[in-house]
Amino acid sequence: MRPINFFKWFLMAALVTLAGACKAPEATEYLPKFSDLPAASQEIVYRFGVHPLHNPQRLSEVFSPLMDYLSEHIPGVQFQLEASRNYPSYDAKLSRREHHFSLPNPYQTLQAIKAGYRVFGKMGDDENFRGIILVRRDSGIEQPTDLKGKAVSYPAPTALAATMMPQYYLQTHGVDVMGDLDNRYVGSQESSVMNVFLGQTAAASTWPPPWRALKAERPELAEQLHVIWRTEPLINNGLVVLPEVPEATVEQVRQLLVNLHTSERGREILSAMELSRFEAADNETYAVVESFLTKFARHVRPLP
Repeated sequence: MRPINFFKWFLMAALVTLAGACKAPEATEYLPKFSDLPAASQEIVYRFGVHPLHNPQRLSEVFSPLMDYLSEHIPGVQFQLEASRNYPSYDAKLSRREHHFSLPNPYQTLQAIKAGYRVFGKMGDDENFRGIILVRRDSGIEQPTDLKGKAVSYPAPTALAATMMPQYYLQTHGVDVMGDLDNRYVGSQESSVMNVFLGQTAAASTWPPPWRALKAERPELAEQLHVIWRTEPLINNGLVVLPEVPEATVEQVRQLLVNLHTSERGREILSAMELSRFEAADNETYAVVESFLTKFARHVRPLP
């Protein structure tokens, strides 16, 4: 019998032991983690989009208190404000149904309905929903036809009160908007006003609430600019919601909004919006906008 090579045996045993120690650990199976709280107590987050009434910072200052108010009064629900940097960005989000709740302008309200939203309310004060056209006090402009050959600034092609309604006004007062003017869409209400203030355009188009807010913040604007023309009013901005949101939640939001003006805190929130109240509404409320848009497309330019 061959003698055992104890040194060789010992070396082989050590190598086997070392290999076992260096073996990669098995991957730990992923297990989902669950909260100890019952499901009913988990907060639901709703995204609340607002069209570019102001630049994003100003929009947040104005509408964040409303989001806080809704969140405080509806248990288990959190409302998250979503501002957009410009009209195209907001329009895209609306078409993709990215907001649970939204506050579009009346033109965008019709687009939202086509995207599957439904109207459940609106801003009040329809008399404020009109376009205004600003010029410098030293411009020498007196009649709409004085703008022929000159540049006019607007927030965006889809801004109803601040763009479409002023363009319709000019078209029906002797100006071929698409042929006589250098139309400049500058992204926001504030930018439109600042363009005429800085002399980049001969006139600026906007609507009353942002103009009042800007005058309060920067008195020099009111010293050098003035409203030369006002359009007829139409209907104010809508409130829309996706069908996936439970009707009970929609009704809670509607009641909180339409009664906002009945409390001191509510009136403070509305005051920042340049608004006296919200009102109940439905899809049919915005049929009047269809009529205006038909006239606009026929006389001014195709709709976006």
